[in-house]
Amino acid sequence: MAFKPYEHKTQYYETDQMGIIHHSNYIRWFEEARTDMMDQMGMGYDTMEAQGIIIPVLSVQCEYKSMTHFGETVQVLPIVREYNGIRMTIEYTVMDKETGELRCVGQTRHCFLTKDGKPVSLKKKYFLVDDLFRRCSEAEE
Repeated sequence: MAFKPYEHKTQYYETDQMGIIHHSNYIRWFEEARTDMMDQMGMGYDTMEAQGIIIPVLSVQCEYKSMTHFGETVQVLPIVREYNGIRMTIEYTVMDKETGELRCVGQTRHCFLTKDGKPVSLKKKYFLVDDLFRRCSEAEE
């Protein structure tokens, strides 16, 4: 399952005193791209939460490669790298839309919980959701 990259036009409020995008914004862009990816899958956060599933972030990692400036548009490509029905890892590549220059790479790790915070195995209880995430992760192998 291939996804269109998520595009984000950088905003002035995202800059720091040096006139470049503050490092914390890349983590927000990861979330925006992940939300967009899930919408493209047909299984957005709203749909999953309506089914009683939440997806907290367990960890986040980001490695910066080059600076992004105000007014530039970046493309963020998320890839489901690992998925086992209980946890998943998504990798992100952020590139300048115009030049293709690599801005950063990173990953987020997640688990699946019920709304009351109990771990849930999608492959045992939510077959459609499990199938979608499984197909996404297998496509990247």
